[in-house]
Amino acid sequence: MEMEYGARSDTGRVRENNEDSFRTAPELNLYILCDGMGGQASGEVASRLAADTILAHCREGASNPALPLVGDSLVGAAEFSNRLASAVRLANRAVHETAKKNSGHSGMGATVVAVWLLDDRLALAHVGDSRAYRLRNGELEQLTDDHSFIAEQVRQGMMTEEEAGNSNLQNVLLRALGIEAEVEPDVDEHLLMEGDTILLCSDGLTRELSDAQIAGILKDNEDPQEAADHLINAANRAGGGDNITVIVLRQANRLEGAFARIGRWFKGSEGQS
Repeated sequence: MEMEYGARSDTGRVRENNEDSFRTAPELNLYILCDGMGGQASGEVASRLAADTILAHCREGASNPALPLVGDSLVGAAEFSNRLASAVRLANRAVHETAKKNSGHSGMGATVVAVWLLDDRLALAHVGDSRAYRLRNGELEQLTDDHSFIAEQVRQGMMTEEEAGNSNLQNVLLRALGIEAEVEPDVDEHLLMEGDTILLCSDGLTRELSDAQIAGILKDNEDPQEAADHLINAANRAGGGDNITVIVLRQANRLEGAFARIGRWFKGSEGQS
């Protein structure tokens, strides 16, 4: 299954630095997004370290399937889902140990949402409140549950969605990378269908735009990079109160994929003698 993607990260209109990080590895069909916590340089360090650790572990595991997993295997999960979970656990340890060794980074952490695609299957792992969505047949569905105090209050019926949107406790996470020595990610597997669009995003997007607004932009922009750009621009117009990062993945149909490959071949041939 061939995927087209677009990605962009933006500081927003209020923050002075960008604590978000993302990594794209289209040769593996692996996409990672992290949102750092801890203020200034600490958040940036945490998100970069987490994203780089996940990417490196998955790459090594892809070339060496015998590479030991970090943590227990997930019962019933595919090999690549277990590898992704292992990578997230390893990233947690890396952030936690770095914070312990450097007092200047004490308390730093990060969220993560990552997807790994194999054929028509998608492995999804996440910790924190960065989200994954799927747009299918015009309907947007959130694939992740936020690991936050506010989201838990809503799930338990203790708070309405409107109250949650106005709460000053939105930054309180129940689970994040690096805070504890060990963390367990939520891991799911999904089947992909032709025409599916997958969105990974930090909370800088979802705090500014409603699901309906996000769905509208994804439906109006077939090109993944154009969709990513429009999402970022819309979030900034709505206030841009936080860093904003998005990765948009869209399954290309076979004909589009073939033309895209031909176009890349001709473009790569320009200037050659």
